[in-house]
Amino acid sequence: MPAGLMLFLGAWGIRRQDAIWRDEAVTYDMAHRSLADLWSTLLHVDVVHGLYYALMHVWFAGYDATFRGAFGDAVGLRLPSVAAMTVAAAGVALLGQRLVGRRAGLLAGFTFGLIPVVQQYAQEGRSYAMVCALVVWATYVLVLAAAGPRRGLWLGYTALMLAACLLHEFAALALPAHGAAVVLARLPRRVLRSWLLASATVLAALAPLAVFSTRQSAQISWLMWPDPLQLLTFAVLAVLGIACSRVRIRSRGPIGLRALGVPLLLLPTLLLLLLSHVEPAYVDRYVLYYVVGFALLAGAALARLLRPADERGQTRGRLLRRAMAVVLLLAVLLPVNVHLRSPDSRVDDVTAVAHAVREVSEPGDGLLFMPSRRRIWRATLPRDFRGLHDLALAESPLASHTLYGTERSGDVIRDRMLTARRIVVAGDPDGQPADDNDQEIAKRYTLRAAFEVCSSREVRGAKITVYGRPGECGGGR
Repeated sequence: MPAGLMLFLGAWGIRRQDAIWRDEAVTYDMAHRSLADLWSTLLHVDVVHGLYYALMHVWFAGYDATFRGAFGDAVGLRLPSVAAMTVAAAGVALLGQRLVGRRAGLLAGFTFGLIPVVQQYAQEGRSYAMVCALVVWATYVLVLAAAGPRRGLWLGYTALMLAACLLHEFAALALPAHGAAVVLARLPRRVLRSWLLASATVLAALAPLAVFSTRQSAQISWLMWPDPLQLLTFAVLAVLGIACSRVRIRSRGPIGLRALGVPLLLLPTLLLLLLSHVEPAYVDRYVLYYVVGFALLAGAALARLLRPADERGQTRGRLLRRAMAVVLLLAVLLPVNVHLRSPDSRVDDVTAVAHAVREVSEPGDGLLFMPSRRRIWRATLPRDFRGLHDLALAESPLASHTLYGTERSGDVIRDRMLTARRIVVAGDPDGQPADDNDQEIAKRYTLRAAFEVCSSREVRGAKITVYGRPGECGGGR
């Protein structure tokens, strides 16, 4: 039942009006490169997502040939994440059943699926849903291994955690949470030794990728202090989860619910925040699996608070009031869930940008992306940019084995801009910090000095402006 609910929530509004945001556009671009081109690109950039891109390459090879014409690119991007979150919901339910009981497992699975951030990443063409599912099932295998240590179970735990870490390195932050559960449960030393061996194996296998990826750390240089909304989401779930852990609950196995749920809820995020003091790296999706700890604690607490009145020895009126409080909470969450399925729920809308450029441009116009990394906006709908001359581009993303291509020098860009009658600029909206490299300075200076604004329009996360040489705007400004 929790898996069915998660599948429904994942399928609900999955197209999001065919809006794709920039990170999903990167996935689409990388997954549609040949494996040889993908490998060459990963040597320069985004190696931390290499395994995910390779899996999506295989997925799209079949999807494009069979279903793309009927469902489109947005569905193809997100279906693997929907499937992963569905599997994760089933794992959470089984974990809750194993730790506490059947009712607690059902409610934990339902709670997991109803968390807004879970629904958000269930409909996103990135690796985070897959990582979450792998961590959930690694945790389940850990609980099984604690109850009856067998070599096969520890091998399975090692394989699942390694796969999660290869999909995203910060999945390794689940290992301390698992270690804390083993220690707090006071399991026999042989269990602790087996967990230490499994963790050491995972970290040793991950080490080459982690070391190599440090060369590409400039990719997350845009990260500053954590987003306040993301911190608030974590804080709310942490407080509620700790409150749920105070409810008197009887655990069934050698690893208790609190011993597992509280560390899984708190440790990954807190450790990532500590790492961010050395080098900013905190984004909530990097440790999305922390919500599993909350779902387990909340499911067990709800199972106790909402059990039938004859079991509790309390009045049906009190039970009814608590059930109504849960229904009210779901009603409050509904607008959030509806918002997550709209184009406005993401930073930008690549599809809307491409359509806006097509509507305002004329064949032969010049084209600029400001900053250059916004060139990813053309990845999913290159036909909407057909007939436009990218004045700054030296080598395409594919030819240069990069995400956004390479650009000419500032002087060359200026000279090429001065040969254009009109230029369409796809750039960040007002108020965003401007890059200060030679190319971006040349673009801004030349536009101010030699062009005038013909028209401007804003779409989600972008501003599309048409510039013309004096007298070339056709009377409109």
